[in-house]
Amino acid sequence: MIANSRQIYHNLSTAQLVETALARGEGILASNGALVVTNGKYTGRSPNDKFIVDQPCVHDLINWGPANQPMPPGQFRNLYGRLLAYLQKKELFVFDGFVGAHPAYRLPIRIINELAWQNLFVRQLFLRPAPEEQKSSRPQFTVICAPGFNADPELDGTRSEAFIVLNLEENLVLIGGTSYAGEIKKSVFTALNFFFPQRGVFPMHCSANLGPKGDVALFFGLSGTGKTSLSADPQRRLVGDDEHGWSEEGIFNFEGGCYAKCICLSAENEPQIWSAIRFGAVLENVIVDAETRAVDYVSAAITENTRAAFPVEYIPEAVIPGVGGHPQTVIFLTADAFGVLPPVAKLTREQAMYHFLSGYTSKLAGTEQGVTAPQATFSACFGAPFLPLPPAVYAGLLGEKIARHRPNVYLVNTGWTGGPYGTGRRIDLRLTRAMVAAALGGQLEEIEAEPDPVFRALVPRRCPGVPGEMLRPRNTWADAGAYYEAAQKLAGRFAENFRKFSGIAPEISSGGPVCA
Repeated sequence: MIANSRQIYHNLSTAQLVETALARGEGILASNGALVVTNGKYTGRSPNDKFIVDQPCVHDLINWGPANQPMPPGQFRNLYGRLLAYLQKKELFVFDGFVGAHPAYRLPIRIINELAWQNLFVRQLFLRPAPEEQKSSRPQFTVICAPGFNADPELDGTRSEAFIVLNLEENLVLIGGTSYAGEIKKSVFTALNFFFPQRGVFPMHCSANLGPKGDVALFFGLSGTGKTSLSADPQRRLVGDDEHGWSEEGIFNFEGGCYAKCICLSAENEPQIWSAIRFGAVLENVIVDAETRAVDYVSAAITENTRAAFPVEYIPEAVIPGVGGHPQTVIFLTADAFGVLPPVAKLTREQAMYHFLSGYTSKLAGTEQGVTAPQATFSACFGAPFLPLPPAVYAGLLGEKIARHRPNVYLVNTGWTGGPYGTGRRIDLRLTRAMVAAALGGQLEEIEAEPDPVFRALVPRRCPGVPGEMLRPRNTWADAGAYYEAAQKLAGRFAENFRKFSGIAPEISSGGPVCA
């Protein structure tokens, strides 16, 4: 524990943390009861400021690069010492809990916060122990988060005042210079992505839900692909919205809460998330009316990355504890702004591993500064910033699970049809829901399919509730020649991206698109 701290508060209740945050001026209450806070300079993750301590026991395992920058042990020690000195005489808030809903893979964690609202965040996002568990549990992993402490790049070897440093030998994470709460959950996720493969568990950046018969579905996808909207299905029960493991026994949630984007949130389109934002929830960077305290979810005045954090049990009929059997269906979501990927297609095991390694979607114009036209974006395993090991390790685990448990794997395009962004139109959410429902219900297995001429995946000839002509992108374009030209350009981007992977089996490489 931190020596000479002014006051240390252990495992305060939700109400106590809300009251303390308000008394300290860390936030305000919205009319729906949620605690509203702002992050200041950093309103999202800062991937360029993440480091892993380069120690002999991990050096040969880590996939070093922009996402996993090395920090010498001596620099870590200096930074750690300066951080501990800063925390002396500070009030600190401690949460002792768990990650991993399955008892066999549960990891006790301790999170030490400088801010009360961040301690509320971790209380809602991670698994909260029963009183008897708190007495007997001993933390095996610790996160210290001090947004008020800024690194000195010249002294500490960082790139800015912000830092996220993982010491995987000592099971310790240091976070400072940023108050974006997502850094806490993703640093723990990164650590799990290092430890769990060594235990035979496949860690996944995906959401999961259960059908009426207990059938499990996984949804992989990058931001903007519809992962949250499609997994929060009133006809199915939510297991978790972001991070899961797949063990020999089945799947399990790493967390005990949800961290949902809430830009343009509405009760009509996302009723489950809307109703979950109440007392005990934390809202980051939303605009609130000064008089009524009503939340303006449409406004992006601070950032488009507005967020809501709440316990998973705030979602009606959520699966508690968050465990399930082996998945029957795996869905890869992509928002293809070039309008050439089929809206739904079945993947072979080799194609699934190829698309998993690729992690493709489109970055749309206006979503980031300097982006004026759609850009192909590839994030290995749908979560490259959180993978300390080489991507091939995770793809291998996926391939093993598919071979053993034989789930149906589908690629679902939630992007454009009838042409690219600016010419075509976004695929209607109602139609995407119909395709996902058909995939989950096994209906697509009974329908004849044919390979896409460029991307090879098997496209069904029909799908309940979906116009037949839109299932084949080339039929929706006014100019077939323009379609093939755009499709070949995207196929070339896939091939260029895939060349960065080494040691990939030829049958997996052949699962990609046909390049003319």
